Amino acid sequence: MQTASTNICERMGHSQELSEFKSGTEIGCHLCNKSIHEISLLLNIPRSAIIGIITKWKQLGTTATSP
Repeated sequence: MQTASTNICERMGHSQELSEFKSGTEIGCHLCNKSIHEISLLLNIPRSAIIGIITKWKQLGTTATSP
């Protein structure tokens, strides 16, 4: 039986992406000086995914996926 706090990658599978809302929430937390660890615990998202989103946002200025 899975609980509500199941890791997002287990629910989504590794090939699916986070919604733009969830990505925007990560960036908002980052801008509020939350650590990667704090964001991970708060949103129940793996740290590697958070690092990827923040890096993409810093480099490209967006979290939207490319067509």
